[in-house]
Amino acid sequence: MRYLTLLLTMILSSHIVAQQAVMISINEDSQSPQISRHIYGHFAEHLGRCIYEGLYVGEENKTIPNTEGVRNDIIAALKELNIPNLRWPGGCFADTYHWKDGVGPKEERPTIVNRWWGGTTEDNSFGTHNFLNLCEVLGAEPYLSANVGSGTVQELIDWVQYTNHDGVSPMADWRRENGREAPWKVKYWGVGNETWGCGGNMTAEYYADIYRQYATFMPGWSGETEIYRIASGASEDDYHWTETLMKNVPYHLMEAVALHDYAVFDWSDKGPSVNFDDEIYFKSMEQALKMEEYVTKHIEIMDKYDPENKVALFVDEWGGWYDAEPEVKNGVLYQQNTIRDVMIAGTVLNTFNNHAKRVKMANLAQMVNVLQAVILTDKEKMIKTPTYHVMHMYKVHQDAQLLPSKIDGNGQFRGLPTISVSASKDKTGKIHISLVNIDPENDIAVELDMPNLDIKDIEGQILTSDKLQDHNSFDNPEKVIPKEFKDAKLRKGKISLTIPAHSLIVLEGK
Repeated sequence: MRYLTLLLTMILSSHIVAQQAVMISINEDSQSPQISRHIYGHFAEHLGRCIYEGLYVGEENKTIPNTEGVRNDIIAALKELNIPNLRWPGGCFADTYHWKDGVGPKEERPTIVNRWWGGTTEDNSFGTHNFLNLCEVLGAEPYLSANVGSGTVQELIDWVQYTNHDGVSPMADWRRENGREAPWKVKYWGVGNETWGCGGNMTAEYYADIYRQYATFMPGWSGETEIYRIASGASEDDYHWTETLMKNVPYHLMEAVALHDYAVFDWSDKGPSVNFDDEIYFKSMEQALKMEEYVTKHIEIMDKYDPENKVALFVDEWGGWYDAEPEVKNGVLYQQNTIRDVMIAGTVLNTFNNHAKRVKMANLAQMVNVLQAVILTDKEKMIKTPTYHVMHMYKVHQDAQLLPSKIDGNGQFRGLPTISVSASKDKTGKIHISLVNIDPENDIAVELDMPNLDIKDIEGQILTSDKLQDHNSFDNPEKVIPKEFKDAKLRKGKISLTIPAHSLIVLEGK
């Protein structure tokens, strides 16, 4: 009896789920879409310590090495991610921002009170030139979010002319006076932000009319530059908003519709970023996995009105959102970044990859010191978060062809599917498979069947840690980093592996 009891205890305490392996089929399909690199975009808002004291330390700073006031260590880190685009200046901030206040001699620029985020006074020292020059340094497409809530049509017309017009005009001439001869040729323009909320509390029907007005006057100053006008889209499951825009805005006025969704289970009590318990983790993942439902249903509406797939879906704000760390000065929406964020980022990016036919851009919120940031700073110190490493591991999917995948016999974590997957084939013929196991306790055996893919060799990386709450700190900046994964076995066109609990793995097949 003692032996039986001991045996049962060992079985129950095992971290490997006693079930048949999860079967995943991955096939090459010549008709499958390309995964746009723009799915791996970023977002920098004038919020807390994202711009000032984060990204931008000022040209006069002699302590922190910088280029035109932007930290060199951040520039180097972002270059490693191959970031394809960067959205600025908001967010809610965009609809109180007047771009002309941020150009010209800095000593002549007016201040602005950031009414949305902390009530701080900003001096407009970081403006259009700083942002667009940074995008050039990074090799990233700029995505400007225009002020519709408190701005005017003329203000947006002038901004497009200032950034894009190569001929003689008042705004192009002013750009040259301010030190920039050639236009930046900005392609991506958001027409307002969250116009259902902080961007004006509009109805969908009212905004559709406002959008048509603004969109009409945007092209025409850009010469050869193609303009992508992005309509302020829905929040989460507001399908009426998407349907109203698709029904009331003609194709020739709208290149994309936005969608915002954060992994927030209770807006009145979002929970801590580090010291969360199992219940909070479950609720966070339950909300994060709803991205699949939201994207699927918004796409169904878009397919009804746009069967030719002319209008793209841009999920230009997504990520985890928790209670801010109270000890950080001006730390509005400053939060730490743990293995939970690895699980959120991996599963959400897999969703975007798998819906690449319609999802053409996404923007992680946000880049530095805010929400699910990839970088945190403390004076001269800078660290890369676990989410940074997810974006680095997943960059192999940028502009690769989607390989459709299907999961059979997926495990369950309190009713949630445990395994998430997406796969692609790049231009050199390499196969990349990203796998996430959200189960906080159990390892999951997986078998990948790839009948029409010729793979001779397999290698991989894994991102995990002992606890869900583990994170990188300024004292221990490499506690959570990718490591080599050697446990994938290739035999007769199939790959077998066991994915440890709360882990993310990216495999490369050659």
